Amino acid sequence: MIVRILTEQQYELDDEAAAEVERLDQEVVDLCQGSDEARFHEQFDRLVAPVRTRGTPLSDDDLRGSDLMLPPPDTSMEEARREFTAEGLIPE
Repeated sequence: MIVRILTEQQYELDDEAAAEVERLDQEVVDLCQGSDEARFHEQFDRLVAPVRTRGTPLSDDDLRGSDLMLPPPDTSMEEARREFTAEGLIPE
């Protein structure tokens, strides 16, 4: 799976890391339905972390498309509500 963190770069994740990101993605989507912004930011940080730590950064000249695009790490809960859908950011 190729994941882009907007304002950063693209990463390639193995299947295990991708499964973790999928699970965390749904948790963040669920939090977007509520009003606990602090919890949202905590969980969003947990979503971005395995992409950065377990993903392999792609070079700038690698033009493969992203399977998943995450909003910038400093995204607000309101901005995330506009970006995330009920299914999350990961296409089915």
